[in-house]
Formats: sequence, structure tokens, C-alpha cells
Amino acid sequence: MKLRLHRKNTLLTLIVLMGFSIVLYSLLWRTSGEAKPGSRDEVRKIPQVSAGVSTKRGFPLLSGSLTDMRKSVYENNFQQKVLNMNTDHIKGDLDLVLVVQVHNRPAYLRMFLESLRQAADVERILLVLSLDYLSEELEKIIHNVTFCRVVQICFPYSLQLYPEEFPGQDPADCPRDISKADALQQGCKNAEYPDSFGHYREAVFTQTKHHWWWKLHFVWERLEALHGYSGHAIFLEEDNYVLPDFVPFFKEMEQLQKKQCPECHILALGSQEGLPAEKQSISGVVDIISWKSTKHNLGMGMNRQVYYILMGCSREFCAYDDYNWDWTLQHLSANCLTKPLKVMVPQLPRLFHTGDCGMHQSEACDPDFAFHKMKAIVESSGSHLFPKSLTVGINKEAVGSPPAMKNGGWGDVRDHALCNSYSKL
Repeated sequence: MKLRLHRKNTLLTLIVLMGFSIVLYSLLWRTSGEAKPGSRDEVRKIPQVSAGVSTKRGFPLLSGSLTDMRKSVYENNFQQKVLNMNTDHIKGDLDLVLVVQVHNRPAYLRMFLESLRQAADVERILLVLSLDYLSEELEKIIHNVTFCRVVQICFPYSLQLYPEEFPGQDPADCPRDISKADALQQGCKNAEYPDSFGHYREAVFTQTKHHWWWKLHFVWERLEALHGYSGHAIFLEEDNYVLPDFVPFFKEMEQLQKKQCPECHILALGSQEGLPAEKQSISGVVDIISWKSTKHNLGMGMNRQVYYILMGCSREFCAYDDYNWDWTLQHLSANCLTKPLKVMVPQLPRLFHTGDCGMHQSEACDPDFAFHKMKAIVESSGSHLFPKSLTVGINKEAVGSPPAMKNGGWGDVRDHALCNSYSKL
């Protein structure tokens, strides 16, 4: 009898506990939203509840501690929110990808975006803005882009996010011009690793090469919008300026490449040689020549196959002692790749560098002057744009010529290690 009562009591207790558990679970479920704890859905919901993050049109507004900022950058790169996907005037399949490296020059970014807005066929492009500096001003500029699809990615190892530690400028790092002997005696962190000229790293210069190489990996390996995309991505910078026919012109270059230069690695829209005086006769003429960093680093279009070719020289890229990404590519072309880089480039450029406010020219920035200069170029070139067909002018075999010099600034093994890590992200 006692045993029977004991069993009944135990059964009742279990029923009560189960009922209580169900009620408690339903309450917790209601208050936590629809995402299960620890699930991918919950990670995607973090920006809606995290401190210091705004989800206005899908972009993070950064504030608070460095930890909060780094976290929101990670969330942004994970979510990859594409804007303007459901706008009436933006229809059709993805036709072309533009990848723009953005620092902190809002006036030049506005100028670039205005040139892009006035270009033909931009409604079928994806604009990828890769930022290594974040601010409300830049965010407002990006939010105002409504003429094409836009996705923002953020370089997660910027000086802004690591201001006093590597890959930023650690106060315990060696001063640039100290001798190695004095550095060893002083005991600064990177005393063993000066560059080829005996100088120590400056983070303000190393960041650009890091950002460029990270961006290349992220776009081709991690950007979900490009999964299955077989076309070109054009790599630009925020102080570039495009002419109105650059999209249809580039699409014609793609077709010409298939017919006459399948071995061309790069389709470049611009040239550092500037605007020729004679325009009419060269409007639809392209040259096929050796790629040179000092001439053809503007508006470089490459496809996924070329990316894989460059990845074969990833360790060499990351170890070469030059803080310039383009001079480093020149080194790879001459000393690492199976075949030197070959480029197809228009004789009448479709892209220009507004160029008075770069890494080494911070004191004489005059965006108004640059804007009027670009307007004059567009006006003088206007009647020579939109050629009916393209023809090949100069056609030469690519020759691997090494850079004229090595610039240094990239001797620290920490830079090498971080650079190499991007391919494993």
C-alpha cells in the first residue's frame, strides 16, 4: 500500500514538473523572439539588440567601445546586407561588380558616386564598398545610393579598430628611423624585423596593402552575392571617377577578350598616362600589352580564374618587402606567375584618378578643383564616348619586367603572418 502511494506521488510530482517546464519554456521562447539560442538565426538578430549598433537600411552605425565596434564589423561582414534589391528600376541579373576601397575621404567618395550615378546601365551592377574607416558621414553617403545594388564590407583589421596595437601602431613598436642596434638595446617589440632599408613599419602605410589583399579574398571567397557569378569584378578606389559609357565599354571589352585575347588577365578601364589630345580616332581602340603597376592600376577588372592564379603566389605577395600592393603585383608578374600579367586597356581612358589627396598628398586636398577638372574631361570627351565597336591597336606579348625599385615598409613578420591568414578566413 505504501509503495502504491509512493508511486502515485512520484507520478504526480513528475506531471507537475513537466507542466511547469512547458510553461516556463513557452514564456522564455516568447521573450527571446523566434531565434533559438546559439543558432545562426540568433546571430543574424544580434544587430537588433546589441548596444551601439543601428540597422538603418542594414548597415551598422558604430559607437561605444573598440570591442563593440569590432563586433559590429564582424556582424556586418557576416550579414552582407544588399540594399536596393527590390527597387523598381533595379531589375535583371547581376551584370558587373564594382569593388571600391574606401578610406576617409568623403568628398571624393561623393564625387565618385556622382560619376557612377550619371553612367549608363548602372542599374545592373553590384557596388561593393570596402571600408577601412567608419563614420556617420560615410554611412549617410552610402545610404543615399539608390541607383544600383549596394553591399558594404568592412576591413576588420583597420587602424581605427586597432589604434594602439598591431596591426595598428603599437606604442611599444620601434620608431621608424631607429637603428636595429638601438632597437635591440631598447627592446621594442619588432626590433628584429626592419625592412630592406633599415626602417621599421608604419601602420598608416601597411594598412592599404593589407586592405587590398583582404578585400580580394573576401570578395571572391566570402561574398555570398557573388556565389555562382562568372564575370569580372572591377577594383577601384574612392578617388576614382568614371565616364558615362564605362559599363557598356567594359562589356564590349569582355566580348573582345573572349575573341582576341583569352590570355589577358586584366581589363583596365584607366591609365596613369592621362587624357590624350586626340580622342575621336581612338574612342573604340584598346591596346593589349604587359601590365605595369605605374600605368594600369586604375579600374582593374579581373575574374575568379585570375584571382586563383594570384593565389598561387600568395606567400610571395605577403613576404615581398613593398607596402604598395600594385608594385607587389608587378613583382609577382615578373618573378612568380607562370606567365606575366597581360592587360587590355583603352587608349581613351574610361576612368580617372582625381588624385590630389592620396596617401602621400594630405596637405593640398582640393576636391572642388578635382571635381571641376573631371567635369571638363567629361565635357571634352562626351561626343567620343559609346563607340559602336572596339578594335585592337597595339598588340604585344606580355613581358615580365620587375619593379624599378623595392619601396620597403613591409619587413615585419607580423604583417607577413596577418597577410597570409586572409586566405584561411
